[in-house]
Amino acid sequence: MPDAPPVVGLLLAGGLSRRMGGGDKSLRLLAGRPVLAHVIERIQPQVRRLCLNANGDPSRFTIYGLPVVPDSVEGFVGPLAGVLAGLDWAAANAPDCHWVASAPTDSPFLPRDLVRRLLSPCLAGEADMACATSDGQAHPVVGIWPVSLRAELRRALVEEGVRKVDLWTARYRLAQVEFSSEPVDPFFNANRPEDLAEAERLASLAP
Repeated sequence: MPDAPPVVGLLLAGGLSRRMGGGDKSLRLLAGRPVLAHVIERIQPQVRRLCLNANGDPSRFTIYGLPVVPDSVEGFVGPLAGVLAGLDWAAANAPDCHWVASAPTDSPFLPRDLVRRLLSPCLAGEADMACATSDGQAHPVVGIWPVSLRAELRRALVEEGVRKVDLWTARYRLAQVEFSSEPVDPFFNANRPEDLAEAERLASLAP
């Protein structure tokens, strides 16, 4: 959205979906629509540009009209590879955006003020990056990342073998932004088939 803050939204769909039995868990149906459609609906108004990190044949996402960005580090090394792909895409395609906000594609109830609240401590000079928390639990892949750190992230991934998000963010000033888990935890994720059943129950309650 043109009037959104200078942020690129990055939807992370690069995982292997083992707990869902393989395939794209974001394309499973919730309330008659793919989970991914719910995620896009919530995030797109909050950012200037939106892209999707996914590996394999990108044509399965054509209907959404989003740029599909594969991992640039091979071997399914985890969500940091997706974050790096998003930072690289932003640098090349959205030079007016100095931040990337990431979120998983299996969380259909994401907050509608997610990006603004994550960005706030960074713009205030209180933090280098931020991640979301709810109900006492951190959500490391729901975060905001400065594009200026993409070379450092690539070095950590490729040369140092860093894989855990927490290990990398510990090197910087990380703000943890708390979101209410009532009436629905906004970071509920549909990892397993039984989670989809629970999401159906929660869908009517989510703000």
